[in-house]
Parts: sequence; C-alpha cells; structure tokens
Amino acid sequence: MKKWQTMLSAGMAATMLLAGCGSSSDGESSGSDGSKGSVYYLNFKPEQDEAWQNLAKKYTEEKGVDVKVVTAASGNYETTLMSEMGKSGAPTLFQVNGPIGLKNWEDYAYNLKGTPVFDQLTSDSYALYNGDDDVAAIAYCIESYGLIVNEKLLKEAGYTVDDIKSFDDLKKVADDIASRKDELGFTAFTSTGMDGSSDWRYKTHLANMPIYFEYKDKEINSSEAIEGKYLDEYRKIFDLYITDSTVPGKDLAAKTGDDSRNEFEQGKAVFYQNGSWEYTNLKDAGMDTNELTMIPIYFGVGDEENQGLCTGTENYWVVNNEASEEDIQATLDFMNWCVTSEEGTKAMADEMGFVIPFKDAKKSDNVFVTKDQKMTEEGKTPISWAFTTIPSEEWKNGVGSALTAYAADPTDGNWDKVKTAFVDGWKTEYDLTNEK
Repeated sequence: MKKWQTMLSAGMAATMLLAGCGSSSDGESSGSDGSKGSVYYLNFKPEQDEAWQNLAKKYTEEKGVDVKVVTAASGNYETTLMSEMGKSGAPTLFQVNGPIGLKNWEDYAYNLKGTPVFDQLTSDSYALYNGDDDVAAIAYCIESYGLIVNEKLLKEAGYTVDDIKSFDDLKKVADDIASRKDELGFTAFTSTGMDGSSDWRYKTHLANMPIYFEYKDKEINSSEAIEGKYLDEYRKIFDLYITDSTVPGKDLAAKTGDDSRNEFEQGKAVFYQNGSWEYTNLKDAGMDTNELTMIPIYFGVGDEENQGLCTGTENYWVVNNEASEEDIQATLDFMNWCVTSEEGTKAMADEMGFVIPFKDAKKSDNVFVTKDQKMTEEGKTPISWAFTTIPSEEWKNGVGSALTAYAADPTDGNWDKVKTAFVDGWKTEYDLTNEK
C-alpha cells in the first residue's frame, strides 16, 4: 500500500473541487481519436484557474489533444489529490510543494531526466531528485511574497516606502495610519482572514519568518524539531496585522481571501500581505499598477535594511508514472509547450504572473516580480521559503487554529497555545510523517 493510500484509509476525506472544465469528460484517459493520449492537470492555485482553463483550451484547439484542468479548493490540495488518484482517469500531471510533499508521492513520480521540459530548465537546482539520478519533480514557477503596498494611499497618509526599512518603521507608520483611519478613510492592513481560503498567508507564509531565521542561525535547511526562538517576533507582527486592521480580531475567523483582496482593491487599506501571483487580479480589478509595489515583511531580526522579499517556490510538477504511455507522452508534450511556446510563456508570465525557470521564459510585466529582481540586483538578501520543510499539513492546521483563537482574544495564555502548536506540534508531526 502506497503512502497516500495509507493516509486515506486512516480517514482523510476528499474535498470538493472548485473547477473542472476542459475538453474531456471525467474519467477519460485518452484523446478523442483513442490514440493521441490526453492530459489531466490537477492545479494547485485557485487564483490561476481561469488562466489554466484558457491555456488548456488553446492547446486543444492547436494540437487536437484533450487537456482537462481541475482546480483544488484552497488549502485542500493534498486531500483532493488523494481522492483523484484513487479514481480511474487519475491526474496525469500534479504537483508537490517540495521535498516533504514529494515523500507521499515519490512512488508515482515519472523520471523526468532527459525529457524536453527538464532540458529547458535554466538550472538543475530547480529539480527534485528521487535518488541520485531520478528527477521526480521540476519547479515550474518562482514567486515572491511580502507586503503589497498601495503607494497612493501611503502618500496620502504622509509617508513613502522609503520611510519603512525595519519592523519598527512599519509599526510606527501602521499605528499612525490606523489611529487616523476615520480621518483618512482607510487603515493600515487588510483583514487577516483566518478562513481556509486565507489562513495559509499566516500559518504558512508568515510562519516562514521564524523558521527561516532559526534555520539561518543554525546554518541548516531543515529540522526534525523547531525551538521557536523567534516566536516573540512572530507575535509582534501578527499583533500589528490584527490591531491595525479593517476589522476587529474577533471577526477574522470568517474573513476570506476574497475579503482581504477586495478591501485592498477598494482602497480600504495600505498594506496587503500576499504575493506576486496577485498581480493579475489587482490589475484586472482596475488598480493602477504604477501605484503598487511590494516591500519585505520586516520582522525585527537581522540586517533589515538589506532584507529582500520572500522568494522561492512550492510549485513542482510531477508526472504520474501510472498513467498510460500515451497519456504520459501527451502530458510531457503539454508541459514543454507551456514553457516554450509563445502562447504558453505569455500566459504564464502575463496572465499567471509567474517567473518560470526555463530558457524560453517571457519577461514578466508583473511589478512585484520586477521589484524582487531590482532588490536582488541591489544586493538585498531574499528570504528563502523554509516553510516547504514544514512536516505536515496538520501542523499548519494546528498553528492556524491557535492563531485564530489568539486573534479573537489576544492573551498571553492564547499565545502560549500558538507556541505549543508551533514547537510541540512540529516534533509530533515530524515523528508521525517519518514513522518514528
């Protein structure tokens, strides 16, 4: 029995799917002529669903090969993947978030070494290996996240991004804006929504900060245990988010990712923690992208003036080795077309906002991508994505639940529960996932 099957038999339930439109119907595993093969891509990113649907349609029209894209609900990719892999006509293409995620699916990973899409990578450092020479997965996009800033509103409040070079600066500016929200007509931060569509920004992306700095101190890249050395700093910035927010902390449990983005688009807040993937949504909502930028999540640790954005990937493609030979070839052809053709590279750069690590990549007009590149050129140090080493989704859920309770009632006692979920939960989940 494979690892994911063991997990599923232990009681993990499948989730509903957000989207599932394509040329082929569910369960089919071959093209309309019975010989071309077909593609079934289980997409991880709800915000890029429409772009993937459009790209799949273009490919089918051009090549005559059926491509189905199904998008998992936010925060439920792993359970959706387990459910879909248990069906006939399982995904031919899916993704893992890094070495930890690959552990559950390495038995299904087709060896991509020597395939055209692998040979298009700008560096083999963007590949995950299963053994010495077996390429199990390849990264298909590099992204950055931080604090998205409405520079127009910031200026109306009397500041510019040059006034913010540290956590102390950020707190000073945010507290001042929040204190004048009735006068200004806006506040500092969008809602720190703890609904499942939004809580990943805090239980994963914000949690990256204390993990990253602890790893940096120890000069390690992963760990079976976490000390929580920087959880006080984690609390300080989370406090800032929930106190200088559009809504009270007690209301955050029900606030969604759409709520947070809508508040930003409507000019209700200056700062919005999110990533380069939001560029197209903000642009399509009519925001002037010349008035948007991104600054680091200043954390009060290290050389903050030379801190960059959080840059990395948790997006690795895996081809299902249990698919038919025809479907595997169709999938490899589709992947290669996405990262080499004019239509594919344009869609991935402009519509999805991706920087893709392939030789024929199109330069993105995404202002957040440009900002990351400029900061790196200036010698600022990007914050790497240490959260890809988080031992399990259950660890994130435990931290998220504790953060939600703390947001509603920010006492020392409730923060102690966040610490317990963070530190003790890490060790517990590491031991469980590594069968100790």
